[in-house]
Amino acid sequence: MGKRRPTKKTSRSTGSKPSRQDRRRTARSDAKAQQTVDTVAVPSYVRPDALAFLALGLLVGVSYLPAMLWGGFVWDDHSCVTTEPVRKVSGLWQIWFSPSVIEGEGHYWPLVYTTFWLEHKLWGFNPAGYHIVNVLLHGANTLLVWHLLRRLAVPGAWVVAAVFAVHPLNVESVAWIIERKDVLSGLFYLAAALAWTRFVEQPRPQRYAAALALYAAGLLSKSIAITLPAALLLGHWWKQGRVTSTDLVRLVPFCAVGLAITVGDLSFYRAADAKVLGDLDYSLTERTLIASRALWFYAGKLLWPSNLAVIYPLWNIRVADPLAWGYLIAAIALAVALWHFRRVLGRGPLAGTLFFAVTLSPVLGFVNYGYMQYAFVADRFQYLAGIGVMAVVIGAATAGVRHLPSWGQKGALGVAGVVLVALGLLTWRQASIYRDDETFYRHIITLNPQARGAHLNLGSALYKQARHEEALDIARIAVEQDPDYALAQANLGAILNALGHSEEAEPHLRRAIALNPQARRAYLNLSAVLYKQGRYAEALDAARIAVKQDPEYAKAHLNLSAVLYKQARYAEALDVARVAIEQDPEYAKAQANLGAILNALGRTEEAETHLRRAIALDPQDVDLFAQVLMRQGRYQEAIDALAQAAALASASPQTAELHFIMGQAAQQNGQPEAAAEYYMRAFELDPRHAKALGWLGRLRNEQQRYDEALELFQRLIDIDPSDAAALGNMGIALFYLNRSDEALQRFDQALALDPTLKNVRANREAVLKAMEGATQ
Repeated sequence: MGKRRPTKKTSRSTGSKPSRQDRRRTARSDAKAQQTVDTVAVPSYVRPDALAFLALGLLVGVSYLPAMLWGGFVWDDHSCVTTEPVRKVSGLWQIWFSPSVIEGEGHYWPLVYTTFWLEHKLWGFNPAGYHIVNVLLHGANTLLVWHLLRRLAVPGAWVVAAVFAVHPLNVESVAWIIERKDVLSGLFYLAAALAWTRFVEQPRPQRYAAALALYAAGLLSKSIAITLPAALLLGHWWKQGRVTSTDLVRLVPFCAVGLAITVGDLSFYRAADAKVLGDLDYSLTERTLIASRALWFYAGKLLWPSNLAVIYPLWNIRVADPLAWGYLIAAIALAVALWHFRRVLGRGPLAGTLFFAVTLSPVLGFVNYGYMQYAFVADRFQYLAGIGVMAVVIGAATAGVRHLPSWGQKGALGVAGVVLVALGLLTWRQASIYRDDETFYRHIITLNPQARGAHLNLGSALYKQARHEEALDIARIAVEQDPDYALAQANLGAILNALGHSEEAEPHLRRAIALNPQARRAYLNLSAVLYKQGRYAEALDAARIAVKQDPEYAKAHLNLSAVLYKQARYAEALDVARVAIEQDPEYAKAQANLGAILNALGRTEEAETHLRRAIALDPQDVDLFAQVLMRQGRYQEAIDALAQAAALASASPQTAELHFIMGQAAQQNGQPEAAAEYYMRAFELDPRHAKALGWLGRLRNEQQRYDEALELFQRLIDIDPSDAAALGNMGIALFYLNRSDEALQRFDQALALDPTLKNVRANREAVLKAMEGATQ
């Protein structure tokens, strides 16, 4: 009798292996159950939530008041809001399809510049509008953080959002206008994450499409948003304990979009910054050490936000440094520990930590970016990443507080309030440094005296305020820090030229050109230096190069026109001057220059029109206007115009010159005593005003007040012993004071300095004849 065939057991029998069909059925059941749980977990909002909403908005608004009320344009803000595509109505096409024309920008982030373009059409170059938009975007991000974390059931979601709202480490991203890229990409990033969670809860095509479109918008605002798919996978692992093949397949389009946009951006960026990126030749080991130290740096600043610098000192990375390896070992140990204890602590701490690291990964140094030449870290880089650390720390604290008695919970609430107030005050203070360039750069130098470019930019800011002496000291430091930096040499040359040290300025400008023939406006300043030295042919060559380098810069055409005018090439000068006016009709010096050329051509009525326009724009150009009036014999009108300008600019260095021209007008108008008073006032305002002394001395000679004249010419020679004209005029005074021998000595000294002085030679011969007649 054969053996009885055993009865086939089902796969659900104890100890049997489930069939593939049963496993699929179980997976679908689990997914359905998971979906049901997630759907049920969606929070509902009640009236107290409106107060929480308003509280978050108030925290953001109050903390960033300094930026909104007093904030200005700093550093590269100037280029982002004054670049041609932003200024022009037609610039929107260039922003999207010809981004290389955007000055100073090496990335393809068109959505950021689209917002700048739109704002320029609304409020022009008023910085308050741009700052307010940045703060509003940060406020929106704060609300998204709260809503997203609450939807994910993160403990203490509102507190996390509140800390995000007022944390001073976020100030750089919010209060710095050009960092619109951080808050705008953050808006799309968080909105995409929220749309994704809604899609996972209830898969609908429109929700998926919304998440993908928002993700693409985030990438077009800043490429750092590329980390979103990895963050979404972390979210799935945190909530489900696994990442399914469905999760991976759903995110393939996200990865494709992210890869396409980012590769395009990096290609554009590397072409723009090829030289800088080529200099960053760190090894993989060095980059790993940089990354591990950066992670701890950011975590430390999040937990203790002190000494927040715009440019942190550049670390000296040495493979042989044990401390450098300590950061790496500690980071690995933390990750291993969180993984090992995940069953005790939960998956949240590891998920939050990994989110922090993954979101920072594009700026940890594994991929070159230009800012690495200044520092390896920046506050703005962690704008989104910091949410991971905040959620872990605050979530753990919230879970712990729930186990405390009621009095302990109230105490914890009070501590949270104190922390928020303290963070808000720090944010207020940090936001205040974005008031203007000077405040901004002085803050950088205070915390990092070796910050590359900070002294250079501070010097430029002081130079623009005509604080040339202060600017000179700062500019010299910039050159000492980097003698081979063309822009530093060029700036020092420009400042020295403004102070009248043209001979000292020239070698610095030539050094800048040797280092970089395209150094911004070095040729322009060199032409001004050569012009002051009377080397007009050389000045003309430099001015032509400056115009060729920057054909749309009005000042370049102005300089070229001024050189041509000095060479009496009035027709050519007139054509170039009109180009300068076309480029910038509000440029006072260009209007004044055109008026001077027209005056030289005898077209005084046209000249007067342009000079009146120049005075309306800038009263400092009144001297040219007065000269036109004087040429027409309208001396009293000239005096009145000059007196009005002098009264408005009583503390200006130009005031002495205005009084001098008033003296000339009064003297030609037959008012010698009034002229003498004006000359003396010019000399009192500027004890080295040689022209005022010379004209007053000649006036006293004409009035036969030779003793006074002699004293004035002696002062003039004390100022400049090589003044041949002053020596000749002193000889005249000495002759009429019956000191003929001394007069001959002065005539001889004058002719030794300048043999071309015909009047001095004639006076010498006349004195000799007079002396011969007296002896006969």
